[in-house]
Amino acid sequence: MAKTSRILMNFIRKNIYNPVAVSIAFLILVAMLFATLWVLVPPPPRSIELATGFPTGLYQQFGEKLQSELAEQGVSMKLRTTGGTGDNLALLSDQYSGVDFAMVQGGVADLSKYPDFISIAGVFYEPVWVWYRESSFPTESGRLGLLSQLKGKRVSIGNEGSGTLSLTSQLLAASGLSLSDIRAEKLKPLDALEKFKKGELDAVFLVSAAEAPLVKKFYETPGIRLMNFEQAEAYVHLFPFLSKVTVPRGVVSIAYDLPRQDIQVLAATATLVGKSDISPALVTLLLGATYDVLKTYSYLQKPGEFPSGSGLDFPLHVDAEIYLKDGPSFLHRHLPFWTAVWIGRFAKIVIPLLVILIPLFTYIPAAKNLLLRLKLSQVYEELKVIERHASNPDLKEKNLKDLENIERRVGNIKVSMLDAKELYDLKGHVGDVRNRLNLYS
Repeated sequence: MAKTSRILMNFIRKNIYNPVAVSIAFLILVAMLFATLWVLVPPPPRSIELATGFPTGLYQQFGEKLQSELAEQGVSMKLRTTGGTGDNLALLSDQYSGVDFAMVQGGVADLSKYPDFISIAGVFYEPVWVWYRESSFPTESGRLGLLSQLKGKRVSIGNEGSGTLSLTSQLLAASGLSLSDIRAEKLKPLDALEKFKKGELDAVFLVSAAEAPLVKKFYETPGIRLMNFEQAEAYVHLFPFLSKVTVPRGVVSIAYDLPRQDIQVLAATATLVGKSDISPALVTLLLGATYDVLKTYSYLQKPGEFPSGSGLDFPLHVDAEIYLKDGPSFLHRHLPFWTAVWIGRFAKIVIPLLVILIPLFTYIPAAKNLLLRLKLSQVYEELKVIERHASNPDLKEKNLKDLENIERRVGNIKVSMLDAKELYDLKGHVGDVRNRLNLYS
């Protein structure tokens, strides 16, 4: 072991000033650093998949705009159309589905089933629109204000796998109605619209943002109105994930004068949901892109209200919370996305290393000085032995040979300017021993 260590030290000593050797050592160090970086702080993926909803819904439209924003930053987003929130949650929880993120309607998920899901942000309101025919409520002067009025009516409550079905079921139950109390049909929105036009339905539940193309298809249908939730405040107290939103007269459609008066509706919050192991850099990218997309969403939400950390089912990702509070980091604010990512990843490795190494650097001079003193002490010990036997004629040749070896080794010792005195003191003492050997000769 000692021989191997000596060979290694000699090799380092001979090559420490060799430019080729230094360059190779530097490249090896950089390679090791990047390998460590890749393992400990993996880069965000360049391709992700988002589960949206119906092709005609706002989830899909939002996904398409988000897809365009991410493409400009070098990240490809695939979109998967689904039946709604229920399907999205199932896909996101399936590790083999390939889905990384999903649009989820607030108040639908059973949190105990999805402990590893996190919210990136709430992105827009999804009002509960209850479209109805005036002719279906003659005893109420053609007005629907309470869900209890739906008893015995033909009602579309949303399709299987949709957030609409889940939320509608909760609202009806809170209103004292079971599915057997109404003539419920579980229809997709467009199928419900077709039956609505034919007069085969009295009311249709639709949970969708006002900007969704699907909403336009409904308000273009003649003879229908929007329900005003007269008990909106009570529902909001019962279901904290819901918000009470005022829909001004004509805001849905000025041309069709819908609604015909200011009404109160209940609204869930559409949320962008991911898995807890998401890359923090990807959280920053998604939120930045979401801000740009939501600038055009202004029907019901106030400017700057979304993206939001309120009204969410799943806990907000810690980096998303910081972003929503303080905005993007300094790096992401001033540098291109991937440049900021690499610098940030590098810092996460280098800074902890510096915290460890900088204190060690302060001990290097002391350690170097100690090693030098040990080396010089060893020479002094050998000089003492030669000096002790200087007067012994039988050891004359051995003493001279040993002294020549010491002189050669001392001549090869290199020290800094601050340690020069110790070296020259040693050389002086070596000279003294030689003089004494010559004296006895």
